[in-house]
Amino acid sequence: MAVTDEAIEKIKGMIVSGALRPGDRLPKESELAAELGLSRNSLREAVRALSLIRILDVRQGDGTYVTSLDPQLLLEALSFVVDFHRDDTVLEFLAVRRILEPAATAMACVRITDAELDAMDARLDALGADPSVEELVASDLEFHRRIVQFSGNSVLCSLLDGLSGPTTRARVWRGLTQEDAVSRTLHEHRAILAALRDRDAEAARSWATVHVASVEMWLRSTL
Repeated sequence: MAVTDEAIEKIKGMIVSGALRPGDRLPKESELAAELGLSRNSLREAVRALSLIRILDVRQGDGTYVTSLDPQLLLEALSFVVDFHRDDTVLEFLAVRRILEPAATAMACVRITDAELDAMDARLDALGADPSVEELVASDLEFHRRIVQFSGNSVLCSLLDGLSGPTTRARVWRGLTQEDAVSRTLHEHRAILAALRDRDAEAARSWATVHVASVEMWLRSTL
């Protein structure tokens, strides 16, 4: 493993230094191994590891390329790791959402368009006052994803998208067991949209905090 780690660090160094850029094809395996002073086996293991986290793209019959290194692509690995969370860490994921999502919502105030706000209002209208839990949770995930996209920060957007998975089950369970979960969720969504429409970043931040914290507080009360 130490030899593989060394190989990974050397390839990483080439990318960070600019010797290899996004979209570049790596030299042939034998040439690159000789250039880096590595065995072909350790280089092969390093390439395999870096392809798993979307740094490299191995194309059979064509070669190995540096990916676009786009944040959304790179953070797919985070989503994979997050899927292995334990139930006792859900509160920690919610706490991270409570820190990041209000900031993203506030940032969206200056970028989200009136047309998008109208469309989001229309989707809430179409959802109705008494959606199923599954419909509510799906709507909630899409609601926040669309707002965060307007934060203008692709890293923040990808992080929050990756963190949403572990909290989905908590949202479903809340919808099934908390009497006013549906009405509270819809009310908070409307309040967030109203703040965004008013271009009131602090109000948007506050309502987003209340919204995430309400799920967190409910979950704490059930543990």
